[in-house]
Amino acid sequence: MAKIKIAIVGVGNCAASLVQGIEHYRAIANQKAGKNKPIVENFGLMNYEMAGYVPEDIEVVAAFDIDRRKVGERLDIALAAKPNCVWSIGPLPKSKIKVEMGPILDGFSEHMAHYKADRTFLPSDKKPCNVEKILRESGAEILINYLPVGSQKATEFYAEACLKTGISLINCMPVFIVSNPAWAKRFEAKRIPCVGDDIKAQIGATVTHRTLAKLFMDRGVKIDRTYQLNTGGNTDFLNMLNRSRLESKKISKTSAVQSQLDIPLDEDNIHIGPSDYVPWQNDNKVCYLRIEGRGFGGFPVTAEMRLSVEDSPNSAGCSIDAIRACEIARDRKIGGPLISMSAYTMKHPPKQIVDYEAKELVRKFIAGTCPR
Repeated sequence: MAKIKIAIVGVGNCAASLVQGIEHYRAIANQKAGKNKPIVENFGLMNYEMAGYVPEDIEVVAAFDIDRRKVGERLDIALAAKPNCVWSIGPLPKSKIKVEMGPILDGFSEHMAHYKADRTFLPSDKKPCNVEKILRESGAEILINYLPVGSQKATEFYAEACLKTGISLINCMPVFIVSNPAWAKRFEAKRIPCVGDDIKAQIGATVTHRTLAKLFMDRGVKIDRTYQLNTGGNTDFLNMLNRSRLESKKISKTSAVQSQLDIPLDEDNIHIGPSDYVPWQNDNKVCYLRIEGRGFGGFPVTAEMRLSVEDSPNSAGCSIDAIRACEIARDRKIGGPLISMSAYTMKHPPKQIVDYEAKELVRKFIAGTCPR
């Protein structure tokens, strides 16, 4: 298969996990090929092959950031630079890609300047590049957005750049583009496939909360109240200490759970969102989840759990499928939001679908029997 050429916005932990993962699966494939053995396992992926595309078919051809420790550096060096603190999947080869300076806009929260330099962004004073020119010259087909939560203007800027250059958008953060009917119509009119918004994890707080909530409902237990509290030590959690940047994030995470309930809970009875920033956790994310309900005859039932995950590789497991779905759609001349993949991999898709149903729709999309 031809290479899937992608551009990355935001050279942080999520980008580091994605690129390391691509190289990891490339190494596994090379080992298997050398021994003339077929790959028959998923190796931590939801889908190893998708319509002929495998993880190692993905190639990064452009990258954008605003941190002075990353802008102008080779991609492999930038991915290892502070404040990145990602759990290492494996080493990266020397990259031919230089990280370009993007527009800052609202992609940086001022409160982060008051923290240690190795924990926060250090905005570059370089002049922003011509993003559209870089995208065209690089040959990128898909742009994956890893900007910080609250980057409304910056995300809209890159979405516009995609529309002007014909490049697909995978929006991994909670600014509503793909799930916004006005934006969705523009991508559909230009026959550009897109996936969004706000990436789920393979086994993360949102998908676990959704699954438990659906279990309660399917077994006839009425949910009275629930919460989900999350702590972490990466720059995502540091950025979210600025509560003014959290509106769309809370909407995204809350609607992902509410969509599983026959009757949505009153807002006083559901709380979902980040709780606090704990520096020593680094990229480890800890979720505390509680659901209170009533079963047969009104007997009380309460479920509590603690989930600990490495945040960035957890999201990369979904991003790698979203990338290949976009490429499949481009091959098939399909434009607009990819409903099945968005529902399966995103918290705030254009259409909320129960996860096991979304998985089946993705399977049909890959096989070509489900259009989007």
